[in-house]
Amino acid sequence: MGRPRKRREPRSSVRQLLIDYTYILIGSAIVAITFNLFLLPNRIASGGVSGISTILNHVIGIEPAFTQWAFNIPLFILGVLLLGGFKYGVKTLVGTVFLPLVVFLTRDWSVGFEDPLLGALFGGIGVGLGLGIVFRASASTGGTDLAAQIIHKYSGISIGVCVFLIDGLIVITSAVVFGIELALYALIALFVTGKTIDLVQMGVGYAKVALIISNHQEEVRQSILQDVDRGVTRLSGYGGYTDEERPVLMCVVNQSEVTKLKHIVKAVDPQAFVIVTNATEVLGEGFKRA
Repeated sequence: MGRPRKRREPRSSVRQLLIDYTYILIGSAIVAITFNLFLLPNRIASGGVSGISTILNHVIGIEPAFTQWAFNIPLFILGVLLLGGFKYGVKTLVGTVFLPLVVFLTRDWSVGFEDPLLGALFGGIGVGLGLGIVFRASASTGGTDLAAQIIHKYSGISIGVCVFLIDGLIVITSAVVFGIELALYALIALFVTGKTIDLVQMGVGYAKVALIISNHQEEVRQSILQDVDRGVTRLSGYGGYTDEERPVLMCVVNQSEVTKLKHIVKAVDPQAFVIVTNATEVLGEGFKRA
């Protein structure tokens, strides 16, 4: 008998893995370069290990990349040991090591000016963009996120609260070291970072969800299917006052189709009750692929 042949990974899996690692490297590089160009020179410690490295660089002059390695790598090891196995995988380890490396390699880069407000805004955008790209690869850059996971496991405090407490402590420390004004700029950077991450994760194309209650729901349904060319879902509903069955039609459309949808519904049933609300992300036929 010959030796059993080695099982090969499907090409699609290998391709996706390459894409994921490309995202991690690009995203980590964007975060690192943004840190050197906008956050560090303006002394904006907007949470996380990068915020700690900014404070220590100012207080004792230690190279930020060394501080980030000194915190990230032990936290990753603790995460592996205390959170049960190699949970965060090689992807997170790559981000954990590569980001400080780029910080070190680009430590002399400069935009040629210092302005705390611009530093907070562009720093928040750059960090959010980079982290959003890394998150799309189902990875992270480690750091205080892992610390929050560890605290959550042994204290029962929610992860969101843990992250808030850690970042809050770092911002408070920056207020003591750099002054309250720069700490407030750090809060602006944190806010912009969160919004940018959401933008990268969900995209800019907000779709709309329309909920329609009509006495002529079959005619409305047919008009939407034929004239708007969108699918319609019929939901079970009951009137709260009459306790009678009132089916609800749900339709998801692009922003450009909202006006047309409303005109069609009004033409069929002027008395129809229509609710239109935002859908930040829609996956499926006619919209974005998962």
